[in-house]
Amino acid sequence: MTSLVRHITIDCADAYGLAGFWAGVLGARLSDDDAPGDPEALVESPGAALLFIQVPESKSSKNRVHLDIQPQDRTRDEEVERLLGLGATLVADHRKPDGRGWATLADPEGNEFCVECGAAERAALTGTRLPVTADDVTTAVDLALAALRESPVDDWNIPAGSLEWSCWETAEHLSDDLFSYAAQLGPRRPGLDTYLPYRWSPDREGGPCNAVFADPSAGPAGLLRTLEANGALLAAMVRTASPELRSYHSYGVSDPEGFAAMGIVETLVHTHDLAASLDVTWNPPAGLCDRVLARLFPDAPKDADRWSVLRWATGRAELPGHPRVTSWKWHSAPLDGAGQE
Repeated sequence: MTSLVRHITIDCADAYGLAGFWAGVLGARLSDDDAPGDPEALVESPGAALLFIQVPESKSSKNRVHLDIQPQDRTRDEEVERLLGLGATLVADHRKPDGRGWATLADPEGNEFCVECGAAERAALTGTRLPVTADDVTTAVDLALAALRESPVDDWNIPAGSLEWSCWETAEHLSDDLFSYAAQLGPRRPGLDTYLPYRWSPDREGGPCNAVFADPSAGPAGLLRTLEANGALLAAMVRTASPELRSYHSYGVSDPEGFAAMGIVETLVHTHDLAASLDVTWNPPAGLCDRVLARLFPDAPKDADRWSVLRWATGRAELPGHPRVTSWKWHSAPLDGAGQE
């Protein structure tokens, strides 16, 4: 049994006021139970929440523990300027032009914290590949669900785009893909030569071979709930599995990041198949497409629209200047210490 950090607790003079500042820093929210003047206030941020507790003593020395902030959708320098506008002060500037270093700021009560480059900015500055993460899995599935739930089509037994499967079978297959990738990361010692021994079978001849099927009586809404659940399973397994773990896939032994990227590609392209028949718009973010292309299709063209390239790489679109892909597969994990992919 392991322990988890539930709260990061910070002593302060004004719990609610300081919590409001940090809610702005993190784009998070204060607990509905808190109000001005309360001796405690909680900021419900992803990971460990921040708990502010009012104490009579004033801050008298440098923090023995501090927080490091990494912006997710702006540069380090833009984030520093934003936080200064929220009421922070600059304590020391250790930023370097190549993205290394940090800026040390203090919150309105003098608690020091640091601002570093986010992963995207660091990758751009160093010319390295931006990793595919559990959050990317969640984003892909959430976007797919939001699009598919807008469909005005009631009958999902019609063909999905150019596939021979119906829309129901395609969405069910996608849900099963996410489940199976999550399951492959589950055992402490995953097999490297075969899938887990679930019973994989089709509902009809020519249909997808799944281990997981949705109850037809639940309708499309119920089917999408299974997709949401299995997406959450994959995200959780990718987030908690050791980066050193390796498990079987028919295209090659993969690591957790590889399974995350495979799940995202399945989500993006099968939602494309579904959107063609369910009368919904589907245009996933270029950054998300770029990350999975770099991870799974490193030789794909880099000078064209990323969603167009991903559709081309999976045999779903033409790409000017490049032959049409009729048979495709993605790359699996990078070489590990055992020399296996």
